[in-house]
Amino acid sequence: MSIQQNTASSAVSSTTSKLLQALSAVALGLFIVGFVGFSHVEAMHNAAHDTRHANAFPCH
Repeated sequence: MSIQQNTASSAVSSTTSKLLQALSAVALGLFIVGFVGFSHVEAMHNAAHDTRHANAFPCH
């Protein structure tokens, strides 16, 4: 492999890694909002509710 091929391969790997990180963050966010925010377990719901208020995010 030449230096140019290694650089191109590294750039693709970096882009793939960033995309995977972004998708993981979206999935975690949806899990937190969907599961914890609407949970029937009172302690989990209250923790999410208080966190939303602490971050100035309107929830009701």
